[in-house]
Amino acid sequence: MSHARYSRWDDSQDPFGLDIDLSDVLEAMSDDLLEGMGANEALQRLQQRGMAGRFGGLEGLKERLRRAQEQAMEELNPEGPLADVQAKLDDILEMERLELSGRDDGDSRFKEMTLDALPRSPARAIRELMGYEFVSHEAATRFQELVEELRQEVLNSYFSNIAGAMQNLKPEDLARIKDMLAELNAMVEARDRGEDYDFDGFMARHGDMFPENPKTLDELLAAMARRMAAMSRLMAAMSPEQRRQLAELASSVLDDMDLAFQVDQLGQSLRQLMPELPWDEDALGWGEGDMPMSGAVDAVERMSDLEDLEAAMVGRYAGAALEDVDEDKLRRALDEDAVTDLRRLKEIERALEKAGLLNRSRGRLELTARGARLLGERSLTKVLERIRRQPTHRAKGGQAEPTGASRPWVFGDSDPISVERTVYNAVTRAGAGRRVKLEVEDFEVTETEARPRTATALLLDLSFSMPLGGHWVPAKRMALALNALIEGKYPQDSLHLIGFSDYARAMKPADLAVAGWEHVHGTNMQHAFMLARRLLADDPRAIKQVIMVTDGEPTAHLEGDYAMFNWPPVPATIEKTLREAIRLARMGISINVFMLEHSPGLVAFMDRLAQLTGGRVFPAQSSQIGEVVVGDYVGRLSPPGRGRRAS
Repeated sequence: MSHARYSRWDDSQDPFGLDIDLSDVLEAMSDDLLEGMGANEALQRLQQRGMAGRFGGLEGLKERLRRAQEQAMEELNPEGPLADVQAKLDDILEMERLELSGRDDGDSRFKEMTLDALPRSPARAIRELMGYEFVSHEAATRFQELVEELRQEVLNSYFSNIAGAMQNLKPEDLARIKDMLAELNAMVEARDRGEDYDFDGFMARHGDMFPENPKTLDELLAAMARRMAAMSRLMAAMSPEQRRQLAELASSVLDDMDLAFQVDQLGQSLRQLMPELPWDEDALGWGEGDMPMSGAVDAVERMSDLEDLEAAMVGRYAGAALEDVDEDKLRRALDEDAVTDLRRLKEIERALEKAGLLNRSRGRLELTARGARLLGERSLTKVLERIRRQPTHRAKGGQAEPTGASRPWVFGDSDPISVERTVYNAVTRAGAGRRVKLEVEDFEVTETEARPRTATALLLDLSFSMPLGGHWVPAKRMALALNALIEGKYPQDSLHLIGFSDYARAMKPADLAVAGWEHVHGTNMQHAFMLARRLLADDPRAIKQVIMVTDGEPTAHLEGDYAMFNWPPVPATIEKTLREAIRLARMGISINVFMLEHSPGLVAFMDRLAQLTGGRVFPAQSSQIGEVVVGDYVGRLSPPGRGRRAS
């Protein structure tokens, strides 16, 4: 019995899932996979670079984070908060002095002396001005606005948006904030003791102070801890004198010892709960911009988020994974597009596994047989697109091909029914406007040209010289394309894949797709021919052929069960290799060799092989090996005649 769970839409779900063709994703990984890189590494490289026109990769996100960090650093200045307060205070005092200068009385002169005697510290000056009776109405109004602004700045510096949710703080607002902090500290203590606490009731009473609407106490404390840690970093980057002045400024505008106590108690609790945050780290490079205190803390908090995101994306710690990248932090640091790219990067791996293209075994991803088949199909599609531009010829081998003509059906026919001709015959026999009913005499079949089934052994050179010459990936793409062609269009044919270097071995398409080149010396064609002869001898198909793709002459042969390597090739290697090729030819197995290099030694050997076996040798470029081999198989390209020598 199946079960389903439903939840409220919160704008984070993707109702359509990954809207990217997974075959395109696998194709984007194909070069790395075919080079022999593991699926884990190939996927990681794709996640790093992304897919052009589809989604950005981690490299792009990291570059955006780096630019955001630079911008945040440029905006910061440890003197900014105090300098901003001093500038506003200077303007207020200038207004007051201007008003006093126009008055000719002793009281005005006394006030001027009072202003001249104000401490140079803006925090102490504000404290003394709290009891000063301004003469200038404009100066009095501006001073009161500055004090209210500073109250909000101080509170927002410690608790983001708390005071911001309250405009024009009044004494009763400060009392509410103090009560809220007292309740919050009590809840933290209750939780530490393992006792119950009423978070929902707390939010019902004070939820308007938290526009981000936290769902749990942990979520609320995490947000507050990030803010207080950012404030501690800002303070750590200041000189002792600047820190003293900032503390005095906070004391001057709040002037409430109990509120300060609650703030300090909460700060100590948060440090103990989340010691991993960058408390008191002076790791900031300051710019020259001025900003208010809460704005500076905003910038430091944003920088902390950027540092955490960069560490998760770069993987600077053991076990780092994309799942560690916090989407909320990324949204705050960049934008929703960045979160969308991150989700796509996370979803790709799950989607590839769900589709059966990759499989996780012992903690590592592996390409499946289905994934290898899809790689082959994509390679075949590209090959056929290039082949279609070539002159066409009748295909040979494999299943029957239509001739283009049709004929009346007779009992025992195995040719496919021609639907168009059959329906046409029924309609014309019944006449216009009459009900159509199929009769036996209406049926026609499509004529086909019967062709014998073909068994092919594809011998692929896996030696070290193949990647050095740039032949490795094109040759593997060709092999996968040929396998896809036979499985899809000629299912009655068979393909035996054989890889060879110092030794030869039978392979499956999935093995070939991920196999790396072998850093060994030796091109053992003799062993490859031997294995091909054994596999083809057991194959019941009438037509049998060997296709070999190589870039070098034979340099190894078997002595018993061991491979003997010699460079340059010794006569024994040449003789044993040609002897195996002749055995193939005597069994009626045709040999087709595609040479990817044209060294004199290789050309001379292939010339002799063609003479002795009646085989065909194709000089080929690796960039065209796919259409040459596949085209020859389906008969779309005009191949050299039987017995053609290498040139």
